[in-house]
Amino acid sequence: DPERLRQVLLILLDNALRYTPAGGTITLEAQIAGRRAIIRVHDTGCGIAPEHLEHIFERFYRADQARSSGTGNTGLGLAIAQGLTHAHGGQIRVESIPGQGTNVSLELPL
Repeated sequence: DPERLRQVLLILLDNALRYTPAGGTITLEAQIAGRRAIIRVHDTGCGIAPEHLEHIFERFYRADQARSSGTGNTGLGLAIAQGLTHAHGGQIRVESIPGQGTNVSLELPL
């Protein structure tokens, strides 16, 4: 479903934009590896602390409660992205280093 995959990419890019300060960079990369498409979103934002990484795909989970209040962020974006990715037979992974940025990898079967 192209529209749902577009939604996943918009969620990932919105998160990267939201947490990358002015002067930072966001990189979008796509490649084919065997019978899978791999899309990566890398940012030089604030990163995610290790204790939060295992929870970021949970519905309503927000790693930084103070920053997210008042921004319209409900903590649903990554849960939706994961659900849609799995519905397409894919996987989504996040790696992050606090203070250095976050890498999100989306793998989908071709």
